[in-house]
Amino acid sequence: MTDNNQGCKITLYWLEQSRSHRILWLLEELNLKYELKTFKRRADKLAPPELKKYTRWAPGSSSPLVLAESGAIVEYLCDHFGSVRPTLVPERYQPGREGQVGGEREEWMRYRYFMHYVEGSLMPYLVMTLVNDTVRKSPPFFVRPITSIVASQVESAFLTRNVEGNLAFLEDQLKSAPEGGPYLCGKELTAADILISFPIIAAKGRVLQDKKAQEKYPLLSAYATRLEGIDGYKKAVAKIESIEGTFSASM
Repeated sequence: MTDNNQGCKITLYWLEQSRSHRILWLLEELNLKYELKTFKRRADKLAPPELKKYTRWAPGSSSPLVLAESGAIVEYLCDHFGSVRPTLVPERYQPGREGQVGGEREEWMRYRYFMHYVEGSLMPYLVMTLVNDTVRKSPPFFVRPITSIVASQVESAFLTRNVEGNLAFLEDQLKSAPEGGPYLCGKELTAADILISFPIIAAKGRVLQDKKAQEKYPLLSAYATRLEGIDGYKKAVAKIESIEGTFSASM
């Protein structure tokens, strides 16, 4: 029997309502064996302090090898274990143009772009929206009218247009995906889809939850539902439910 783990013991430190769920999904897609340690957020929504001692990045250390940051973890796992699912990383070059500048296939260029777009462009606005909502709701009741006004002004002047701009961009990218999609890079699920799943599925429960938004972004809404229906994603959710009793994809 083939050892997909190549002799490696993999431990994932999973934090509820966090980006770490993408890594759990990827481990399922790669058919890797792993140990799962779960952590709950504190009342203030921050990670518990004990998580830090397990996830402190130590460059240069190979035993144990500690990986941090979702994008870097995804790339490392695909580099070393991706032969099980080679389509998770699209083929890079067009035939006969190997190594040439501009010789890359559109699927690969999209993959490389979205691997960085997720955290560089999309997530900051969604996180700021979450923080803004917290500012609106958290203060004592006698100052809440003031903080609510400030939060609403930030939302209308800055956040809403940037969030909607990103949603419209993703809708267009799904519309123009190679071979008609249905994924961002074409007909195959890639690691970029897995990486973007957290904000997209979270958005489905927030900014894409009403009928008007779903009609405005039909492809994006369907894309979020499609990601949730993939076997690897459902296995990851079931794994958490078996340990924690429940799972939430919200931020």
